[in-house]
Amino acid sequence: MKIVGLTGGIGMGKSTAALAFRRARIPVFDADATVHTLQSRGGRAIPVLDREFPGTIRDGVLDRAAMRQAVLGKPDALKRLERILHPMVRQEENAFLARARRRGCRVAVLDVPLLLETMEGRNLDKIVVVSAPRAIQIHRVRLRRRMSAEDIAAIISRQMPDAEKRRQADVVIKTGLSRNHTLKALHRLIRDLRA
Repeated sequence: MKIVGLTGGIGMGKSTAALAFRRARIPVFDADATVHTLQSRGGRAIPVLDREFPGTIRDGVLDRAAMRQAVLGKPDALKRLERILHPMVRQEENAFLARARRRGCRVAVLDVPLLLETMEGRNLDKIVVVSAPRAIQIHRVRLRRRMSAEDIAAIISRQMPDAEKRRQADVVIKTGLSRNHTLKALHRLIRDLRA
C-alpha cells in the first residue's frame, strides 16, 4: 500500500485536497479531526489536559480559546501540549493504516498539518504539500475562523515556513490560482498514485 503524507500550513487548502482524495475513494486520516475527538467530551486527552492545563476544560470539554491563551507565545507550554497529543494521534494513525491494509487499499493518505515537523517513525511513499501565497492564506483563515490578525500571525509563525515545506515535498499542489487548477493537479496526482 502506498502511504501519502498530505500537509501544508493553515489556510493552504489541505481540506480541498483531502476531499479530492476521499471523492476518489482513497481513505484519508484526518489528524485535526482526530485531535478534536481526543479533546471532545469523553475524549482520551481530556483528563490529561485538565491536569496539565488547569482551566482549559469546562464541563468535560476543551475550551479552545482558553487553550490557545495557555500555549500561544509560550514554547514550553506548547511542547507540553504536543507531548500529550502527538502520541495519541500517532496511535490513531497507525490503527487507520492497519484498517486500510486489511481492506486491501492500494493508497492511503495521512492529512497531518505538522507532518514534516513530526516525521520521525513515518515511512511515506510520497509527501504532498499544498501551498498558496501568504495573502491568500491569511484571507482564507479570516473567512473560516474568527481570529485576530495577531493570532493568525502567531499560528503561521509557529509552523514550518511554506518555502521549507515545498522544498521537502515530492509534489507541490498550488491552491492559490483557481479551484479548477487545484482539482486538475490533484486528479493528475491521484491517477499517478494509482498507476
